[in-house]
Amino acid sequence: MSDFGGTGAMLLGAAASAVVFGLLALALLRPLGWVSAFSMAGFLWAVTVIALVTLTPLTAVDLAIPEEARSTTCSFDVGGPAPDGFWIFQSGQRTLNTVLFIPAGALLVLSVARWRAGWVLTPLGLVGLAVYSAVIEKAQLELDRIDRACDVTDIVDNVTGAVFGVALGLVLIVIFRPWRHKHRKRQSRQPGRMP
Repeated sequence: MSDFGGTGAMLLGAAASAVVFGLLALALLRPLGWVSAFSMAGFLWAVTVIALVTLTPLTAVDLAIPEEARSTTCSFDVGGPAPDGFWIFQSGQRTLNTVLFIPAGALLVLSVARWRAGWVLTPLGLVGLAVYSAVIEKAQLELDRIDRACDVTDIVDNVTGAVFGVALGLVLIVIFRPWRHKHRKRQSRQPGRMP
């Protein structure tokens, strides 16, 4: 088991990355408008938090999976090796895996909605989130030091959360209308014209 990890490391990483992506949002504010700027930065932060929650080594208190109990292959049984309860949601790890991907799905839609290509970028982004989930599970299988187990059910739950998030994002774009928050370029003064 690794000496570094646990919920403290996850929370510290989430807070530090929130500052970084908050600064990115401020940098994007003028050219993109507030909805797109904060959606893009928020999407990147959500993806980072997913990595922190799923790849940070666990401690014994956080239900680390001991090396002798860890499988050398991915679990394909429904529910897999997931415990009944988890450190955030008492209803189970499957709920956490679903909820974890909802913000990424919603912010993905808000991030690309200002462009006409958003109708293509949204499904591609959803596929990207599914691939991201699969890569995380592969990393959990290969990296013994993080005390995790690979479970295909997690991918199903993650993709379900991302789909729910995309559906939520489609509702949010009607409310926020990111395409209306474009930066308006200043009209340059021409000689002889009143401002």
